[in-house]
Amino acid sequence: MRITGQLIDAATGVHLWAERFDGGLEDVFTLQDQVTGSVVGAIAPRLEQAEIERSQRKPTESLDAYDYFLRGMAAFHLWTREGNKQALPLFYKAIDLDPNYAAAYGMASRCYGQRKTHGWMKDREYEIAETARLARRAGELGKHDAVALFSAGIAVAFAGDLDDGAAYIERALVLNPNLAGAWLASGVVKIWLGEPEEAIGRAVRASRLSPHDPLTFIVHSTISAAHFFAGRYAEALSCAKTSLREHPGYLPSTAVAAAAAAVVGNGAVAGEAMASLRQTDPELCISNLSDMWPLRRREDIDRWADAMRKAGLPE
Repeated sequence: MRITGQLIDAATGVHLWAERFDGGLEDVFTLQDQVTGSVVGAIAPRLEQAEIERSQRKPTESLDAYDYFLRGMAAFHLWTREGNKQALPLFYKAIDLDPNYAAAYGMASRCYGQRKTHGWMKDREYEIAETARLARRAGELGKHDAVALFSAGIAVAFAGDLDDGAAYIERALVLNPNLAGAWLASGVVKIWLGEPEEAIGRAVRASRLSPHDPLTFIVHSTISAAHFFAGRYAEALSCAKTSLREHPGYLPSTAVAAAAAAVVGNGAVAGEAMASLRQTDPELCISNLSDMWPLRRREDIDRWADAMRKAGLPE
């Protein structure tokens, strides 16, 4: 049996997506799940982008909580310091207008997590506490909201509670097993938990669900980090380079590129990546590496520190 799916923009007639699915009648339910997952993965990022573009055309005085949330999403996904600076007050504004807006709490907490990863924090103690507060509120309000739950999960994990963070994300996947962002978040947390092979499988699944997602560079970054902690340094470097081609300067990919290149003896690449890393986050050093990733296993912490030291990161 063959099923062909096609997605067309009704307003413009522009072709957005097409895929063919082949399978036997004895596997009809598996094929049905495959079609469902692919269609959801294709539509979700397109729909979100269309909603963001709609919100940006509205005058400021007519914005409601959802519009502020969408504008915050657009700024957050720039993955820059300035984008983060713009996004956080937009999510707080959405919360002010709707104190029960679970996804807004979740995304506000992710803003703080993004600041922690990239070395943008100004008040570390306050920001980590605020990350946890916002994330747990998102979890309380969004028990049936997969986006709120996986956002809360990655933020709680960033704040240091890996078990609770992983539990939030697993709950999100139960609610929506076709949510690419939740699979990707799960992959990231699996790395921190010391499960790199599982992390790769989850990142690959996220990519299959949403192959044209603007966050594909994070998929490659996640896979590169997983290869690194599995001891496959050449593969880690290759995936990190792929991520950086899609999003130059992305700090986690730059860090893995520096570490992996140093371990395989490519001093030129390690030096170039470390220079870029130090320019992005001049305060990063061996003693505060945990601000980037809250690794659980002692061997992962030591592997990471030793490689970054070899790449030239100061103590």
